Amino acid sequence: MTTDTRNASSDNASNPPQKMRLGDVLVQQQLISEQQLQQALELQRATGKKLGRLLIDAGLITEEALAHVLARQLRIPFVNLKTFPLKTELVRLLSETPARRFRAIVLEDRGEALLVAMADPLDLFAYDELSRVLKRRISMAVVAESQLPAAFDRHYRRSEEISGLAKALEKDIGDAVDFGALQASVGQEGAPVVRLLQSVFEDASQAGASDVHIEPQEGELLIRTRIDGVLQTQTQADKRIAAALSQRLKLMAGLDISEKRLPQDGRFTLRLRDKTIDVRLSTLPGQYGESVVMRLLGQGSAIRRLGQIDMPADMLARFREILSQQAGMILVTGPTGSGKTTTLYAALSEVDAEQNKIITVEDPVEYRLPGLTQVQVNEKIELDFARVLRATLRQDPDVILVGEMRDPQTVEIGLRAAITGHMVLSTLHTRDTVGTPFRLLDMGAPPFMVATSLQAVIAQRLLRAVCENCAEPHSPNPQEAAWLAAVAGEAAAANIQTKKGVGCTHCNGSGYIGRRGIYEMLEMNADMSVAIQRSDAAGFMLAARRFLKGKTLADRSLALVIAGKTSLAEAMRIGFDSDD
Repeated sequence: MTTDTRNASSDNASNPPQKMRLGDVLVQQQLISEQQLQQALELQRATGKKLGRLLIDAGLITEEALAHVLARQLRIPFVNLKTFPLKTELVRLLSETPARRFRAIVLEDRGEALLVAMADPLDLFAYDELSRVLKRRISMAVVAESQLPAAFDRHYRRSEEISGLAKALEKDIGDAVDFGALQASVGQEGAPVVRLLQSVFEDASQAGASDVHIEPQEGELLIRTRIDGVLQTQTQADKRIAAALSQRLKLMAGLDISEKRLPQDGRFTLRLRDKTIDVRLSTLPGQYGESVVMRLLGQGSAIRRLGQIDMPADMLARFREILSQQAGMILVTGPTGSGKTTTLYAALSEVDAEQNKIITVEDPVEYRLPGLTQVQVNEKIELDFARVLRATLRQDPDVILVGEMRDPQTVEIGLRAAITGHMVLSTLHTRDTVGTPFRLLDMGAPPFMVATSLQAVIAQRLLRAVCENCAEPHSPNPQEAAWLAAVAGEAAAANIQTKKGVGCTHCNGSGYIGRRGIYEMLEMNADMSVAIQRSDAAGFMLAARRFLKGKTLADRSLALVIAGKTSLAEAMRIGFDSDD
């Protein structure tokens, strides 16, 4: 719970930090022993790391407990940034570089002093530097260090910087664009176009964006980012800079900069601060210029386990049982950006790579796992899914992950592999689990192969999570009330309490922070298999709906609404019917 900073004595808080030794304070308060302190000090001398971080890493004290100790000892408030109402204009009184360097953030302007939260309020040098930079008296508070990066990323957005760089690029280009001069300009590392793109990528990375869209319109250029599945405008600029941006990006991806009539695909790698990001780029010739969309993929991102992806416990247990089988096909379905690849890799992380030969065939390879053979499809040299999959079967695999069942050849080879003793995992773009087997039939797969190979189909969506900081009770409008009644039933719907985020600085005014997965899993049983072999769509639908009763995507989303984890509007936005 956040400490009310007004309760702290202003006189005590405005004094500079006392010269104290953290270890002595922790021993005095009996949080660590003298022996543990001496061991940590020896390690500190050897590594040069801060004592508090060493104690936290060793599990001797939690970060929050350490912050509370410092707050009590120094008689200053402890602040929980997850609930504290930060204001961007105050935070940005301290520029980003010293804020990150000294791990400090401005909380309040009290007139006589600025209240500044620090991860290490015992750091005298940091206190002096902050006083000098801010040119104000400082009252101190203490904050858990792990809460600072997310707060920095929210409040030090680069919107103004991006707009300024866009204007500089407009001036650099001028009214008449000479192709040769432009080509030379976009190739220079210090050119405005390079600095503009660097800022766009840094801002997108800080905001946790999955995609960046550069879209020339009739009168302007839109640069938008997709955050938590929803596009947000990053900046609007003069459309004359669109050509420079697309050409620079094509150079980075090794594409043909003179070709503007045909779509092109490529990829490149970026280094942003301490992160390496793979960028997957797609260009499309539009009416007002080339539209460029880039998917941002974090290199070296930790693979999530099945237990970490919000899959319900009953479904998780059954999914693990199906994964442990020696053969069969498991398909994960849903729209683009719904987390299908994350689910597949979470499944692979449960398979013993030492005892099983695991091969993945992808376009592109999005995650890297040790012990796997991962193949990147390359259509330019005719290394397509079908060709790689045929070769894969000669590599004695136990488990095969196919990035997508995108053509009849890939479907048939995948089904044959599942029949002949391999576990095959893949994705398919279908709306729900019930329609998936018949989508395979539409792609030319023989009914007997689908009936005997397909073990389970998982459909999933990602719902935005309500911001806990600004969530308030919400009264459903007529459309929301109708949806509630259809999914939960008239009687139950009347007693359901719902929440909605009203928007705050923590969620950039959206009312949402992060996303949660919802899933439905259809396991093939005898009735369904017989219906598939007979191409009996009605019989299959009846058996499938009987199996899924109470476990559909709509049911799972309703559970999140009731728990206050998402809003009614978000549950309805995803676009599935109550009887899915």
